[in-house]
Amino acid sequence: MARLSSIIILSVTAVLFNLNLYSQEIPHSVSNYGIYDFLDELANNQIISVNSAVKPYSRLDIAKLLEEADGRRELLTPRQMKELEFYLLDFGKELNGATVLVAKRRFRDSGKRYNDATEDEGKQRFSNSGKGSDGWGKVQWVSGKKYQKRLDMFYYKDSVFSLTVNPILGGEIFTNSSGEATYWRNGTEMHGNIHKFGFYASLRDNHEKPLLGRSQYLTQREGGHLKGATDWSDMQGGITWSWKWGDMGLVRDRQVWGSDYNGANIFGGNNPSFVQLYLHVNPVKWFDFNYFHGWLNSMVVDSSRSYWVSNSYGTDYREVYHKKYIAANMFTFIPVSNLHISFGNSIVYTDKHFNPAYIIPLFFYKSVDHSQTSGVDNMNSQMYIDISSRNIKHLHLYATFFVDELSVKRFFRKDEWNFFSWKAGFRLDGFPVDDLALTTEFTYTYPLSFQHYVPTLTFETMNYNLGHYLRDNSREWYLALDYRPLRTMDIRFFFIDAIRGPDYTELGGERVGNPPLASVNWHNTSVGIKSSCQIINDLYVWFSFCHSNITGDKRWTPEYFYGQKNTLDFGVTAGF
Repeated sequence: MARLSSIIILSVTAVLFNLNLYSQEIPHSVSNYGIYDFLDELANNQIISVNSAVKPYSRLDIAKLLEEADGRRELLTPRQMKELEFYLLDFGKELNGATVLVAKRRFRDSGKRYNDATEDEGKQRFSNSGKGSDGWGKVQWVSGKKYQKRLDMFYYKDSVFSLTVNPILGGEIFTNSSGEATYWRNGTEMHGNIHKFGFYASLRDNHEKPLLGRSQYLTQREGGHLKGATDWSDMQGGITWSWKWGDMGLVRDRQVWGSDYNGANIFGGNNPSFVQLYLHVNPVKWFDFNYFHGWLNSMVVDSSRSYWVSNSYGTDYREVYHKKYIAANMFTFIPVSNLHISFGNSIVYTDKHFNPAYIIPLFFYKSVDHSQTSGVDNMNSQMYIDISSRNIKHLHLYATFFVDELSVKRFFRKDEWNFFSWKAGFRLDGFPVDDLALTTEFTYTYPLSFQHYVPTLTFETMNYNLGHYLRDNSREWYLALDYRPLRTMDIRFFFIDAIRGPDYTELGGERVGNPPLASVNWHNTSVGIKSSCQIINDLYVWFSFCHSNITGDKRWTPEYFYGQKNTLDFGVTAGF
């Protein structure tokens, strides 16, 4: 019996703590646009296949995609090969490997590259060659291949534990006829794993003057600006657990759902991060599933839970916000290679405590809500579908349809409209000229989409919209031409024409019968050029010039950018 118990304990331990697993599913920041753009480019060229409708990707998934591309080097351009090697310096650390050798250069022996040698051959060559005066650095063996490692402030890895720590430091300066605007940040980020458990954290202090990303502004600048101050902190991170075909975690992060190149219209990702419990499963090649349940900040005071306090500082009213939650899922099917069809739904709800019904990942939440709130006002639910096709090599065709409220009878009435937001576009990548990409994208959002008449049920957190950055009753054309002459360098020429109509939530009128874009209450026409380059891993430098003309409602634009402006922008940042 004792022997049987020992066998059971050892078996359970082997399952829970598989020593062959060295890296975990740690979400990688969507702010690191370089790696996401590169994977998108590889997918457009049919070198890899990726579900780009749901971000962030995990570090391990990124590493596997890069490894897949590494096995198809004959399809890459010279610039893409250099870029692949550049990103493997970082994400190669995530792939399984137990031996870390010391070397900066590649060996050649009997016409065989060091990269292609087996691990045992590499060990032997390393032990025979000594450290000499050639200068040596760390190299990691992964699946029989050697990947050099990027520069980290601190890095450690063995068969059980890994840890990477890096600084966050950067700044940005704008100049135009309004004067100068500045932004800088500082902090630290780290990530690692213990067996099947992953962990990551990023603490960043932000400083911006004047404020350019308030919740009411129609901008893609990241939201934050707590308490209306020019300084605010942002804490992101969490813990994750993974298995062969899935992973889950409790994290504080941002997500971007919906195919796009200039602002997603399911979850736009410009809002402050919030705590969420997520689940991701990929049991077969033709199906992928994502779910999260989040705890939002309603910014609406609950008078029944607020109270007066008296202390040495005097008497004060302690305000407590109404609780607010969100649940969302996305089902992705791949019926044929390079075609991803995704659909899902979400619900924003409020109550004293979270509702267990919305913890069930597979539900259609609107139907659940009808039974949960039968006879009273319902919660705020949404549906969406995203289609992404890369079936024609070099061409990415995509469309997203977001449904905030749907009534079939409104299709047959001339003076009523449903609450929709839709986006369609394409990117032609690497054809007819290598390293060149042409993008066209159109977004149209009907009145009251992303809105709600109950303050605790809005599609927002901390008053920042979770959906498209232009909010409701808006339209946008986006055109861009990207040229990538060197490794991690992008030169982009862009044109944006965006308008927004009346904000019907302010008028106190009917919820239906509001004509889309009955008048243009805000208009932004911008044309410019932006050049960016990643010097070393996670160290970006960029420069841009933009001629913009923003007119209409001044509340929706920072005063610094309002009117006709020629704006120069220069920035540098390390870490996210």
